[in-house]
Amino acid sequence: MWKILLVEDNEMNRDMLSRRLERKGFQVSIAADGSEALTMALTESPDLILMDMSLPVLDGWEVTRRLKAAKDTQKIPIIGLSAHAMAGDREKGIAAGCDDYDTKPVEFDRLLKKIGEFLKS
Repeated sequence: MWKILLVEDNEMNRDMLSRRLERKGFQVSIAADGSEALTMALTESPDLILMDMSLPVLDGWEVTRRLKAAKDTQKIPIIGLSAHAMAGDREKGIAAGCDDYDTKPVEFDRLLKKIGEFLKS
């Protein structure tokens, strides 16, 4: 079973997305802020991280940079998620270390396809 760390501060988004992922057979751990995400990435060893970019404590940009700089977490694929669909946001996410980037509200089928591309065995 693939383990996904969902980093999302909005409770409604967190609940909806985690339930849908679990129905698809994923094991989902949840972090509500950037600091918690850093700790959980180390302790949970997820196969993939869905990273909200607008987070309290530490934003998703900084968390991604730190995870990609650390030997123990640098190989974990990170898909950045943001309601910011401005020109350059995708590039900013990739530059921070995201392996892919998607916009919110999440289009679930598109997100599942991206997840599947990273978790091919």
